[in-house]
Amino acid sequence: MKMSINRRQISRRNILAGAAALGLTSTLAACGGSDDEDSGESSGPVKLTYWSWAPNMEKVAAIWNKKNPDITVTVSKQGSGAEILTKVITAKKAGNAPDLIQAEYQSLPTLVSNDVLADISKYVGDAKGDFAEGLWDMVTLGTDAVYGVPQDSGPLMFYYREDLFKKHGLSVPKTWTEFAETARAAKKALPDAYLTTFSSNDPGLFAGLTQQAGAKWWTVDGGGKWTVGIDDAASRKVAEFWGGLVQEGVIDNQPMYTPAWNNALNKGTHIGWVSAVWAPGVLVSAAPKTQGNWRMAPLPQWKAGDNVTGSWGGSSTGVSTDSKHAEAAAKFAHWINTDPEALAALVKEVGIYPAATSGQSGDVLTTPAFFPNQKDFYTTAAEIAATTATAAWGPNVQTAYTAFNDGFGKATKAKKEAQFTSALSTMQSKTFDDMKKQGFEVTEA
Repeated sequence: MKMSINRRQISRRNILAGAAALGLTSTLAACGGSDDEDSGESSGPVKLTYWSWAPNMEKVAAIWNKKNPDITVTVSKQGSGAEILTKVITAKKAGNAPDLIQAEYQSLPTLVSNDVLADISKYVGDAKGDFAEGLWDMVTLGTDAVYGVPQDSGPLMFYYREDLFKKHGLSVPKTWTEFAETARAAKKALPDAYLTTFSSNDPGLFAGLTQQAGAKWWTVDGGGKWTVGIDDAASRKVAEFWGGLVQEGVIDNQPMYTPAWNNALNKGTHIGWVSAVWAPGVLVSAAPKTQGNWRMAPLPQWKAGDNVTGSWGGSSTGVSTDSKHAEAAAKFAHWINTDPEALAALVKEVGIYPAATSGQSGDVLTTPAFFPNQKDFYTTAAEIAATTATAAWGPNVQTAYTAFNDGFGKATKAKKEAQFTSALSTMQSKTFDDMKKQGFEVTEA
């Protein structure tokens, strides 16, 4: 799936439309990293700073530094999520943003609209073939520019207690209709348990589920006008589906990552989890008593025979418009996300699932210790990752996410399907109003 954007007409200037209202530059010539701009390279040794929140990233950079003494990279550990986003925008306003930035995919439009990320297409454009089309589209924002090199990905999958499914004759769902049927059958077989829960404390999962259904929460046309479509038919279908199951009482309504949620997984009162490829690492600490009892399967489909998944999480390596060494920085960004030795180190030291297709197989990706019964775990994961739908992010994702936490939090407590759909409408209106207030040219789908 692709974002509904005209690739040939839209430009960096269009993405920056509305930036003047934020006190930002309004001309493309002032934006670092454009194709007609000097890269700022100078002779002599180059020293680059890389802001990243991932653990042990400095160990990966050390491999590069040993091989490239003339271009050394120093990793500066930062907070993740909104923390690094706010900090790097502040640094940009002060004119001292780092050379390299670990940027989540959903943060890219915000960083571009704040003139933080440079277009590095002339340095890394040939890397496109190293990644699934959906992932590459996330760093181009549907344009001919490239605002980062994909680093890791989080394709969605379905995890289930294989032992309990077998014991109670439950079927692994291949469609969402079957998923609902399995939820009802599980509740009947295990009255004190649920197939899974709908959680309102992490909007990333819901966003990924709507992407699989074909949602495009933000799009921008060739003239720079944004469209907010959070309350579209695809997203409404997902909200109604989960809201209906919660109201029916066959899906739990408690949030993830709490002691109660951990206990439900550990005791077997939650026997499934819609999650991403990184789930085994969570289950190790959340449900240690269940090791060897889980199995992973592709995400259920809306239509039998379809083969598409959404994503939950993932990040890229971008180059800032403040960097005086854009070409050298882009060279490192390309290396760390495509070089075999770098990819192996990212898996071993940082614990990520590489975005590069070549990094999604091989000896370094050994079967997760928590899944000893599924030797083909990463083979299956790679097949699923290749079907990742393109996510359509916008410049105010955090506003939408905050509205999700609030609206869907109330809806899950009320256990009313109608409140799930009204929460989606509220997300739409708050996101639209915020963009309009910021000065973007925006309409609603």
